[in-house]
Amino acid sequence: MKKVVLGLSVLAILLSSCGTKKKIAALESKNKEVQDLLNTCTVKLNSTLAEKNALANQIEFLKKNNSDLIDNMGNLTMLSSKGADNLEKSLESLKEKDLKISRLQDAITKKDSVTLALVKSIKKEVGFDDPDIEVNVEKGVVFISIADKLLFKSGSYQVSDKAKGILAKVAKIINSKPDFECMVEGHTDNVPIKTSMMEDNWDLSVKRATSIVRLLQKDLGVNPKQLIAAGRSEYIPLVDNTSVENKARNRRTRIVILPKIDQFYDMIEKEMKNLANEGK
Repeated sequence: MKKVVLGLSVLAILLSSCGTKKKIAALESKNKEVQDLLNTCTVKLNSTLAEKNALANQIEFLKKNNSDLIDNMGNLTMLSSKGADNLEKSLESLKEKDLKISRLQDAITKKDSVTLALVKSIKKEVGFDDPDIEVNVEKGVVFISIADKLLFKSGSYQVSDKAKGILAKVAKIINSKPDFECMVEGHTDNVPIKTSMMEDNWDLSVKRATSIVRLLQKDLGVNPKQLIAAGRSEYIPLVDNTSVENKARNRRTRIVILPKIDQFYDMIEKEMKNLANEGK
């Protein structure tokens, strides 16, 4: 009986031992599966965390880039606005300058028209039809050139009686333009002269100019404030002094009738103001 009980006990232990081994083996297998799963999850987790960090960095970069873009857009908008303002101001400035230039040109054109009208008036009303008397305009100034033989004897600065009639016409022109100046220029040929009264052609040209100026003032009533006497000697010839005819042409008195410089600018300024008022 004891042997039977002992045998059964041994059998029970053996059977119990085999069941435990199977359970252990099963548990180990299960544990390995869990461990593998855990390792897989860990790898995925690490990968996901890495992706998350990369995305976070990218998000920060995009945020900063977006912020920079917004700032740049603001700067560009400001610059664009300033640029537009500056461009508009520049265009306005150009328009003003163009307008001023246009007005000035119009004023000068009108002034030239007035001068040309004066020339026509001189030729028509005063009656300068002598070929030895020339009336023309150079650069907006009226010039009356009178041949020497109509005013003086050869080598003399005494004004002839015949000359007074011609100079009376000149005086009429000057007196009709009280705001103008009259410069009398004496010109000679290149033949030297030297007398007790004159050193050279400079003296002759100046004395002839002053003789005419005195006559205009004293005998013909021209305001002396309008008169200027100037001698040019032989140095501004019309033609070469190579013949008797050419020398005769170079011996002349030139009377220059011109607006005073300050009055000329006043005239231009006044005309510009008138044009501006007309444009309103």
